Amino acid sequence: MGGVEDEEPALKRMKLSSKGLVALSNGSSSKEPVGGLSRDFMARALPSKGDEQVVGSKGVIKKEEFVRIIAKALYSLGYGKSGAHLEEESGIALHSPGVNLFMQQILDGNWDDSVATLRKIALADESVVRSASFLIWEQKFFELLNGEKVMEALKTLRTEITPLCINSSRIRELSSCIVSPSPRLDIVRVRSRSKLLEELQKLLPPTVMIPEKRLEHLVEQALILQRETCPFHNSLDKEMSLYSDHHCGKDQIPSSTLQILEAHDDEVWFVQFSHNGKYLASASNDRTAIIWEVGINGGLTVKHRLTGHQKPVSSVSWSPNDQELLTCGVEEAIRRWDVSTGKCIQIYEKAGTGLVSCTWFPCGKYILCGFSDKSICMWELDGREVESWKGQKTLKISDLEIMDNGEEILSICKPNSVLLFNRETKNERFIEEYQPITAFSLSKDNKFLLVNLLNQEIHLWNIEGDPRLVGKYKGHRRARFIIRSCFGGLKQAFIASGSEDSQVYIWHRSSGELIEALAGHSGSVNCVSWNPANPHMLASASDDRTIRIWGLNSLHNNYQNVPTNGVHHYCNGGS
Repeated sequence: MGGVEDEEPALKRMKLSSKGLVALSNGSSSKEPVGGLSRDFMARALPSKGDEQVVGSKGVIKKEEFVRIIAKALYSLGYGKSGAHLEEESGIALHSPGVNLFMQQILDGNWDDSVATLRKIALADESVVRSASFLIWEQKFFELLNGEKVMEALKTLRTEITPLCINSSRIRELSSCIVSPSPRLDIVRVRSRSKLLEELQKLLPPTVMIPEKRLEHLVEQALILQRETCPFHNSLDKEMSLYSDHHCGKDQIPSSTLQILEAHDDEVWFVQFSHNGKYLASASNDRTAIIWEVGINGGLTVKHRLTGHQKPVSSVSWSPNDQELLTCGVEEAIRRWDVSTGKCIQIYEKAGTGLVSCTWFPCGKYILCGFSDKSICMWELDGREVESWKGQKTLKISDLEIMDNGEEILSICKPNSVLLFNRETKNERFIEEYQPITAFSLSKDNKFLLVNLLNQEIHLWNIEGDPRLVGKYKGHRRARFIIRSCFGGLKQAFIASGSEDSQVYIWHRSSGELIEALAGHSGSVNCVSWNPANPHMLASASDDRTIRIWGLNSLHNNYQNVPTNGVHHYCNGGS
C-alpha cells in the first residue's frame, strides 16, 4: 500500500508558537493547547489593535487581511519567530483557535474529532463540509488499510464515507481496494497528513485558511500585469524588480533599418522567417523566391535564389523542420525546395486549375493547397492526392493555414468569411466580418487569428470555441493591394502590418495602441514578418523591390560591415 504518514515523529513536524498552531509550512505545523471552543470556532473576523481598518493610499487594502497574508508568508518562508511576533504585536491571529485545533487534529490523525471540529467552524457551504469530510474519511480508510485493519476500513467506508452521498465513482474505487489484494496505484493515493491538510486548505474558504503562497501569488500578478500593460516590453533580458514600477522605452522595439536587401528585380510581395529564425524567404513579382540566411551577427545574406516559376511568386511556406520550402506561383504551380542545396524537389500542379495558396501539415508529411476552383487538396510529398474538399472552401486569392493538431483548416471561403473546417468531423465554424477580408495570420499558440479587412482595419479574433472579436488596429493604409500583417515580438505581444503609404505600423497587441510607424520604403509595404527567434528583428517587403530588416537603434552600428552579396546598407529612412 505504501506509507501514508511521515516517517518522522509528530514533534519533528511541529513548530512551536506562543499563538498556537498558526501555519503549515514545508509540511510543518505547530501546536499549543487551545482553550475554550465556543465562539472561537466561528469563521469570523479577528480583532486587531488600533483604529485603522485599511492600509495604503488608495484605501482598498484591509489591514487584517494584509497582516494575516504577511504572517502566512513569514511562516512559509521558515521565519516562525517573526510570524509569531507579528501576530502578537498586531493582535491579528493568522488562524482562529478552532482552525488551529482542526489542523492539529488532522496532523495527529484524530479523524472523528477533526470532522466534528470542521462542523463547529460553521462554514456556510454544506457541500464544502461534505467534500472536506470525504477527504478526511478517505485518509482514515487508507491508513487503516495500510495497517491491515481491513474490517475497520470497511466499516469506515460503509458508515462514514458512503453516507456522504458524493463521488460515487470514487467510492467504487475504494471498494475495489478491499476486494483486490493488489489495488491500482492510481486509486491508492499515498499521501502524508500534511499533504492532506494542503488539499483541505484548497477546499476551505480563504478567510478560514489562507491559501499557500498567497503573497507570492499577489506579487507575481502585479509584476505580470505591469509587464503586459507596458507598451514596449520586448526583451527577456529586461529584469523586473519589486523596488520600482516596471517600464520599458521604445528602444526595445525594432524601429531602425539595419539592412536593405536589394536582390529582387521587381516588387517583393511576401516575406516569412523560418520557425527557427535562421532564414528568411522572400517571394517576388520577378518570378523568383530567395532564401536569405541570418548570420551570427544578425546580418542577412543570399543563400539561394530559387528560379523556375513561370509566373510571379505570391507566397512561401516553411516546413515544420525548416529543411524545405514551398513556393506558390500565381495560379500556376507549387514548388518544393531543399533549403540546404536550393534544388527543386517536387512540382505540384493540377490540369485545368491553378494553385493559389499552400501550407504544410504539422507532421511535415503532407502539404495543403488551395485551387482557383475554390477547392482544397491534401497531397503527400511525392504528389499523390490524399484527400480533396470541393465547394466554396477558398477564394481565388487566399491564405491557408492548418492548426497544430492537423485537424482544423483555415481559409477565406467567402469575401467576408473565414472558414474553420475540421477535416475529421467535417464540422464548420465561421468568422463573419462586415467588410471583405484580404488576408489573415494565425498566432503561434493557434488561439488567435489576425484578419486584414478592405476598410483599413485589422481585427483580432479569439478562435477558441465560438470565435470572438477581441481587438481592432487602425492607422495603416490599404486601397488597392493585398496588405499582410503578423504577430510578433516577445510572446507575440505586438502586431505589425504593411501599408500602402510606404510605412510599417506596429501596435501593442493588448491595448491596441499604435506605438510606431516606420518610414523608409518608397513603395507600398506588402508584407511583414517578425523573427520568431529574435523579438528585435522585423522584415518588411515592398513594391520598391527591397526588403528592409528592422532592429534596435543600439544595433545599427554593428551592421555597417556585414558582407554585401546583394545586400546594401543604409541608415533608417535612407535611400
